[in-house]
Amino acid sequence: MSLKVISLGVGRTGTYSLKLAINQVGLGPCHHMEEVLHHHPVQVPLWLAAVNGAPDWTKIYEGYQSAVDWPTAGFFRELYAVFPTAKFILTHRTPESWAQSFSQTIYRLLSEWDKMPEDLQDWLVMTSRVIAKTGFPPGLSDADLMAAFIAHNEAVKAAIPADQLLVYQVKEGWAPLCAFLNVPVPDAPFPRTNDRLEFWDRVSGKI
Repeated sequence: MSLKVISLGVGRTGTYSLKLAINQVGLGPCHHMEEVLHHHPVQVPLWLAAVNGAPDWTKIYEGYQSAVDWPTAGFFRELYAVFPTAKFILTHRTPESWAQSFSQTIYRLLSEWDKMPEDLQDWLVMTSRVIAKTGFPPGLSDADLMAAFIAHNEAVKAAIPADQLLVYQVKEGWAPLCAFLNVPVPDAPFPRTNDRLEFWDRVSGKI
């Protein structure tokens, strides 16, 4: 199955809400880091191969129509080359609020590798490497995180033609997203989920 919608915003930019929204408008199943954890034995080796320069995108995205979040966001140039007719979305927020959220969730989780179960160590290695590839290696200050966040967003905008890219904040809701995807606006509230408390609840459920 060829991907129709690819979101290139990094984690903590509303990617889980966007995943739910994409599924709701009929363009799922939507790949997200949660899918990697759900299908850990298959997905982690595939993504490790990708970060080592040998991706098999057909196998990685088998059964999915769309993808959001990391690991996807770390491969925007490669994915545009492979799926040149897809519609791309760049989720974003203010650099300050993003750095604070990221440092208190994903970045903190990666720094506490010694608390992770042994069977998830390969997931941790893959995730750390993908996030570093995206421009966020371990040990960055908040100022450096903000600069790297801005740099990623600008690189995406430079790589993807403007007519194929929606620069989007999930707080904007259904209207711009549905117009871009050319789908009807659902008669339901836009999904808003995965705040910091939910993040740790989800993580606790996986480890």
